[in-house]
Order: sequence, then C-alpha cells, then structure tokens
Amino acid sequence: MLCEHCKKNEATVHFTQIINGIKQEKRLCESCARELNGDYSFSFQNILSGILDYMNPLEQINKVSDVICKNCSTTYSNFKRHGLLGCSECYESFGRSLSPVIKRVQGNVEHVGKIPKKLGKDIMQKRRLSKLKEDLQKAIANEEYEKAAEIRDMIKSIQNEEE
Repeated sequence: MLCEHCKKNEATVHFTQIINGIKQEKRLCESCARELNGDYSFSFQNILSGILDYMNPLEQINKVSDVICKNCSTTYSNFKRHGLLGCSECYESFGRSLSPVIKRVQGNVEHVGKIPKKLGKDIMQKRRLSKLKEDLQKAIANEEYEKAAEIRDMIKSIQNEEE
C-alpha cells in the first residue's frame, strides 16, 4: 500500500488515533510519518512509560518527591524514562507504582514460570504444599472426608520432611 501523504513510497507506519471516540487511521511511509507527526520509533521503554502514566495518573500531578532505590540509587523517574530497573531491590522501592501495572499486564505479581530443577526444590515443595492445601479445602467442602484425610497425611509428611 502506498503512503497516503506522498503517494510515492510504501506505507510502513500505520497510525491510529482516537480522539473523543472518533477514529482516524493514517498509512504513511517512514519519512512522511517523521515529517508530519514526529518520530514514531516505538520501544519497550516508551510503551512501559505510557502504561505507567496511564495506570498512575496522579503521579504526574503529585510529583512532590521522587522515590529512590536505597540499594542502587535509581530514581522512579529514571526508571520511567529508560524502562530499566537498577537492581532487584527496585521492585520493593517502587512497589506501590509497579505492582498494579504488573498485575494488570501479567495477571499476577507472583512468578509462576519455569523453575530450575537443581535450585528450585524449595519453591517446588512450597507449590506442592499449597496445591495440597487447596485440594484439602475442596475435599472438605465436597464432604470427601477419606480423601481429605489422605491429603492431610501427605501435607504432614511434607512438613515433617522440611523440618
């Protein structure tokens, strides 16, 4: 498809703008997009910063004090600008602002992905214990008392192994 502005080059930028419920679409070549509307180079950092501004609009109004990580001295505004945290403690320092965004984007704030077999034995054990406790509650709710007793015994044996 050709650029809607110069009608010479191939359109590589598809721009959709919604203002007051009115949708406008433009298909432009890269040079016309820069000329007409500025630089449209999208990066993860730009997208993340936009999401943070959308999720926390009060921060734009109340920029009284910028939060600073005590470990690496990264500021929240620096994180928003670059999209990179300085260390693992930044998650705790910026937790109030990050948690809602992470929860909305990923659905949860706890890591539930793959775990290394050698190093993740404790995590696997905690997950198994948590699952068994859920199963125990379900069995009790369904009045399956024999099954509940078996699950209770498994939970006790796992807890005894940990000690």
